[in-house]
Amino acid sequence: MRRIAWAAAWGLFIILAYFILAFATHRWLPLPQPGNVGFTLVFVAFSVLHAGLMLGGRRLALFFGLSVVISYALEEVGVRTGLVYGRYHYGDLLGSKLGHVPVLIPLAWFMMIYPAWVVALALLRGLDLRRPAGVAVLALVAALAMTGWDMVMDPPMAAAGNWVWEDGGPYFGVPLQNYAGWILTTFLVYLAYHAATGDRGDVYRFGRAFAALPVVVYTLFSLEYLVPGRFPALAAVAVYSMLMPGVLALVRLASPARSIS
Repeated sequence: MRRIAWAAAWGLFIILAYFILAFATHRWLPLPQPGNVGFTLVFVAFSVLHAGLMLGGRRLALFFGLSVVISYALEEVGVRTGLVYGRYHYGDLLGSKLGHVPVLIPLAWFMMIYPAWVVALALLRGLDLRRPAGVAVLALVAALAMTGWDMVMDPPMAAAGNWVWEDGGPYFGVPLQNYAGWILTTFLVYLAYHAATGDRGDVYRFGRAFAALPVVVYTLFSLEYLVPGRFPALAAVAVYSMLMPGVLALVRLASPARSIS
């Protein structure tokens, strides 16, 4: 059964890589591609399956559950009050809602929270996670990796009508408060997960190549914004917020681990 799940995770990784390629090159190469909902569901399935293999069922359930509960709670508060991310509301493009938040959104938080966490683990290989300070550093770096992702994702998604920033903002129409809210949300998720599980970040039980798959997806995602003419204003942001951390994480994964405690 585990071998089947391992093969399925590789299969979902290949499908995701194809989807990202299709999105990035659709102006010149009209490959079949899913919409946002289809892409998100496949991505969620990959993150859940990979995390289940790497962490085991109990830790996956806690990671997934905490991600969904914390992100949904803060999103619902955010939409109702504007206190967390700024004043915004969701359109109808992302499907049915629970309260004011599409059901897909808490799932999408986990689909991104998990790869960003693996990126941070790779960047900080050798960090002593037995100490609270080490866990806090990991949670902060993972939160920054996650927020760097949103820096390139949020403006075009908002421009497409998936959500609306009611007061606009200085960063391509997005308020800066949004990014503080993302750091807060993901930092809380990572801290809660490590407090609940005592996870020491051992995600290499199937070897470095398999462990690197979420990092590769993270890095590939940045390339979508570097295709000429697609999102020119976000290209430089994507290089520094995603591409460089992703490449550095891959280099760290390929290198011998050294203690940085």
